[in-house]
Amino acid sequence: MTMTMLVFLVSLLAVMAMGIPIAFALLMSGVALLMHLNLFDTQILASNLVDGADNFPLMAIAFFILAGELMNAGGISKRIIAFAIALVGHVRGGLGYVAILASLIFSGLSGSAVADTAALGAILIPIMVEAGYDRAKSAALIASAGIIAPIMPLSVPMIIFGVTGNVSIPKLFMSGVVPSLLLCIFLAATWAWICRKEQFKVQPRKSLAELMQAARGAVWAFILPLIIIVGLRGGIFTPTEAASIAAFYALFVGVVIYRELNWGNITEVLVAAAKTTSVVMFLAAAAMVSSWLIAVANIPAQLGELLAPVLDNKLLLMIAINLIVLLVGTAMDATPTILILTPVMMPIILKAGIDPVYFGFMFVFNNMIGLLTPPVGTVLNVAAGVGKVTMDQIMRNVWPYMWIEILLLILLTFFPDIVIVPMRILTGS
Repeated sequence: MTMTMLVFLVSLLAVMAMGIPIAFALLMSGVALLMHLNLFDTQILASNLVDGADNFPLMAIAFFILAGELMNAGGISKRIIAFAIALVGHVRGGLGYVAILASLIFSGLSGSAVADTAALGAILIPIMVEAGYDRAKSAALIASAGIIAPIMPLSVPMIIFGVTGNVSIPKLFMSGVVPSLLLCIFLAATWAWICRKEQFKVQPRKSLAELMQAARGAVWAFILPLIIIVGLRGGIFTPTEAASIAAFYALFVGVVIYRELNWGNITEVLVAAAKTTSVVMFLAAAAMVSSWLIAVANIPAQLGELLAPVLDNKLLLMIAINLIVLLVGTAMDATPTILILTPVMMPIILKAGIDPVYFGFMFVFNNMIGLLTPPVGTVLNVAAGVGKVTMDQIMRNVWPYMWIEILLLILLTFFPDIVIVPMRILTGS
């Protein structure tokens, strides 16, 4: 490892260890690297900061975040859960399957693991506890299912990766369809094994009429993912346009169909969405400084030299990168990891001849597993907070799901066609 890489990593980790927010940590490590390279100039910082935010595809993030907030406030979220309960709530451990099924449906609407975990946890955990489910086990399952959202269309992390790595965002979206369904199956099997000896109250079996009523209530939620997938597949609109359509659709349904949105809570929704968006956009802008410096300092080539022994073997290279990302994911949140490592990894991936869309999906999925690992573990922290359990309690119960998700990651590493072939069919490429 050269001195340049050492300066960048040590300065970044040192500033993060001081508890400084990651966006400012990126800027300060950028300053350290600029000084090391004798290039320090405040104009360079300002210019790259502005360029980082001045990116049209990033507008999709703002609209998807707004769409998620509107769906939660407008009644779409609770109707999805009501439908899932009507469908599988009567089976043994049924509310666990409800959490997984609802996460899958939510994933096509919000694209955010944190948003889905918070919304599902707030509604489902009290119901599960009342039915005799262990609170910590319930929170752990909902946290584990929450990471379905960022690997399904519409995924905010995939937009960030696509913009940073110059990879097709529609193809990235489609690459996650089959793996996300596999993840649901893996999680359901794990939940069935965990709750095999538990004594739960089960929901009464719904009649066909009640099931149809729940389906009618949720039908507006099911239409949106279909509109987005068909529109992207047919080239009717771009991901940014899809995001704006999602926000308008959620607003229309909340105001006109369900009538749960009014001017008062719309204002609250806009403020909440603006706060979340500002954090993500500032991160993206700060990361542009690091990305530019990474390119100038030739760090990808230096990392390529470290990985040179496995560069000719795609499988070994993917295994090595997966291990690196899993390790980084224990200490850093997904968004800065994607923003920092994407410009470092992409030249190596392209040189090795690995499909950039496949790598993008694997990279995002790997980072989502990191959301469940302490000490950062954003989704884990959200689930613990919403579920009113300690971090120690939720950690003891999340391990089985983490291992099964790592098993899926290994499976997709050894059999990349599980990702690539469906993506090509869905995109017609």
